[in-house]
Amino acid sequence: MPTDRAALGAFLRSRRDRLTPAQAGIVGFPGPRRVPGLRKEELAFLAGLSPDHYGRLEQGRQHTITDEVLQALSRALQLNDIETAHLRDLAAPATRRRRAEPEVAQRPDPGMLRLMGALDHVPVLLLGQRSQVLARNGLLSAVLGPALEPGTSFARWLFLSPDARARITNWADFAESAVGAMRFELGRHPDDRRLVDLVQELRRDPDVARWWDDQRVTFRTSVTKHIAHPTAGPLSFGIESVVGPLDPEQRLVVYTVEPDSPTARVLPMLASWAASAGSP
Repeated sequence: MPTDRAALGAFLRSRRDRLTPAQAGIVGFPGPRRVPGLRKEELAFLAGLSPDHYGRLEQGRQHTITDEVLQALSRALQLNDIETAHLRDLAAPATRRRRAEPEVAQRPDPGMLRLMGALDHVPVLLLGQRSQVLARNGLLSAVLGPALEPGTSFARWLFLSPDARARITNWADFAESAVGAMRFELGRHPDDRRLVDLVQELRRDPDVARWWDDQRVTFRTSVTKHIAHPTAGPLSFGIESVVGPLDPEQRLVVYTVEPDSPTARVLPMLASWAASAGSP
């Protein structure tokens, strides 16, 4: 089975297994039931497909998939917008999804850098493909700890560094969402060899492997991050992402704070430390 079609089949099975007949609004078909989720025949019925047609989809033997079929599957599986977009990415012909390896290093969008300058009162991080750091301000490093110089991998720090797990007190919530975003990116760019290698490297961690096998997908969603800072104490940020207008592969990650909150009051002190340390 082609790799892209194997990914499609695995995603369909995972969503089918999570939806019971009662949740789908039908009475389960008669006969022994080995799992609580929908049977293939029940999902085919909900989507208006023949059992054979759906079976070929899940087994990766259906090379052409119409938009009408994808819409029907999305409705039957009760997918959200991000899951539906991921389903479309997995179902797209490989020739439409191939991306050649970039010949030059990623360069930060000048407009995004100007926006970073206007947000120097909060931690800001500019990420590119494969969660590569393209730029960050000094306050970001003062909050998280590591330098995170341009060219380094934010994903490797997040998943492989013990300091990340210690400093982000809700690390599991944040990291699980990051795994879902990485799966979404791989669905869009399955032929990105460096991204595939990064996923394989990170999956050696049992937490990452478990979340990856769950087939969850996310896309730069708002996540609250709680930090245990060794000097400033507990900090709390709302994480928001802004996608670049010229390069959708770049996203500005902004650590927002509530006005007059304890975190907002301590940030000027951290900014002063960052400036005195000479952080960019």
